[in-house]
Amino acid sequence: MLNEVERWLATRSWSVTDRPLHRIMAAKRATGRTVSVVLPALNEEATVGDIVAVIRHDLMQQVPLVDEIVVVDSGSTDRTSQVAAAAGARVVHRDDILPRIPAVPGKGEVLWRSLLVTTGDIVCFIDADLQEFSSDFVSGIVGPLLTDPGVDLVKGMYDRPLGGAAGQGGRVTELMARPLLNMHWPQLAGFVQPLGGEYAARRSLLEQLPFPVGYGVELGMLVDALHLVGLDALAQVDVGVRKHRHQDGQALGRMSAAIYRTAQLRLARGHLIRPALTQFERGREGFEPRTYSVDTEERPPMTEIPEYVKRRAA
Repeated sequence: MLNEVERWLATRSWSVTDRPLHRIMAAKRATGRTVSVVLPALNEEATVGDIVAVIRHDLMQQVPLVDEIVVVDSGSTDRTSQVAAAAGARVVHRDDILPRIPAVPGKGEVLWRSLLVTTGDIVCFIDADLQEFSSDFVSGIVGPLLTDPGVDLVKGMYDRPLGGAAGQGGRVTELMARPLLNMHWPQLAGFVQPLGGEYAARRSLLEQLPFPVGYGVELGMLVDALHLVGLDALAQVDVGVRKHRHQDGQALGRMSAAIYRTAQLRLARGHLIRPALTQFERGREGFEPRTYSVDTEERPPMTEIPEYVKRRAA
């Protein structure tokens, strides 16, 4: 590990207990910064309501840390929108945001569009499939952005159990993302959960970043933020344990392909020969190929979108 990373781990890796809530609230009052929480959601009716309810109770009613909760529904066919609204979130459909640009499927697409329907100086992203959710996930990663003006982006770090086994979650992280980062961007080797969906950043940073439309968004954001603001502006906070719905191996393969493609684009903006991934499933007559396209599209920095610039100037 680079000496720079060892120093970073000692100075930019914290625990949620390092910043008590009263200290975070004092910093919020002193700075006047506002906080938006965004939940990208696709068929998450089983969990999204509980997450919204916990954030509202702990961080809006008990203490006014969060100024708005927005759930961006990316095309759910279940009751995700109704459950989220009943729990107290403002629900916006992905297709209703910036309709002149047709939406494409993908998590990064939803996160990018969320910048147009939120107002916070700090934007906190939380995945909508978390179970046994604690508001520490929000206060923990928002805290450094309110108390330390030198920090621009904070990732959550946590244990990820899988089937009762501690630390066995995050298979794509260990098999794809961590090797890529260690080999090509060793300054980012200190991130425990580089692909984690719980992170917060200053709007002033997010609006300058391109957003890969799919699963590559987290890796792309880390790499681009490193080049834009430097390692010392990035941080991570230990928020405990993250429990969520795990995906099967083939879904993880497609996720890995998108993440590799995101890395490839950042290593060299060269010609892509075949943006597709073929996997195999056993059918009635043996193994049958299934070919999936790999996310290759990226949305430009929001500062290049006229509607966003106009809104910011208003």
